[in-house]
Amino acid sequence: MGFLRETAVMAPEQVTICFVGDLVGSAGRRTLLASMPVIRERYAPDFFVVNGENVAGGLGITPKIADELFEAGVDVITLGNHTYRRSEILPYLDLHEPILRPANYLRSQPGHGTCIVESGGTKLGVVNLSGNLFLEASHPAFQSADSAVEELTAAGADQILVDMHAEATSEKVALGWHLDGRVTAVVGTHTHVPTADARVLPGGTAYITDVGMTGARGGVIGVKREQAVGSLTSRMRVPFEPSEDDPWLNAVIIRCQGSRRAQSIEQLLMASPGGDPRAPR
Repeated sequence: MGFLRETAVMAPEQVTICFVGDLVGSAGRRTLLASMPVIRERYAPDFFVVNGENVAGGLGITPKIADELFEAGVDVITLGNHTYRRSEILPYLDLHEPILRPANYLRSQPGHGTCIVESGGTKLGVVNLSGNLFLEASHPAFQSADSAVEELTAAGADQILVDMHAEATSEKVALGWHLDGRVTAVVGTHTHVPTADARVLPGGTAYITDVGMTGARGGVIGVKREQAVGSLTSRMRVPFEPSEDDPWLNAVIIRCQGSRRAQSIEQLLMASPGGDPRAPR
């Protein structure tokens, strides 16, 4: 399976990146697949990067789902704290470069935290990181970010996108300032709620604290609302299942101007164009 897509040769300043927030369950996956043709027609992105750490039943990802996303035209899949929920994904993470687990995990753990993909002569470097506050990744995110950016820059990346999968908004905001001027974009994931602070920082780095989720807006951050409410009202453990109600896509469109510089970042929040996602495939 190839990951380099042939398109017309473009200068780095003309590159457009679509980053899609956390896919949650089958509703999230189907919403993404239904939305990709619309996004291609409207924005003509050169790269699709997607966070897929909740796509398999709400927890983790499987090789079958990863293959489906790549075959649909996703260039890079980033993950997060549920990376290792599905044991069958472990060998896949080592064998496939464009699927990433956080770079600040242990080197002994399966997978890798950075990759470079190419389209139309432009090389996009992608970094996946996990927050340290509350998520407790093995290594400090900021030092790991510095090492990853240095590595991708040396490898000739024209643009660099960082997915900071973190709970604390302060940690994400601080990382944006820390990397401003050195990367194209720092996008936050994990909380499943889109924030209203998308902007280009003074040094030219596009930033947003959380892109949001691609999944059932009618649930509670992607799970069935009656289960979430029941757990919070009873104070008892309740098994959660992904919701299928009112699926939306949450994404950002990043337009690049020059080497590792963003010209703009635009939020894309839209209902699934694919009809009723609850219909069996």
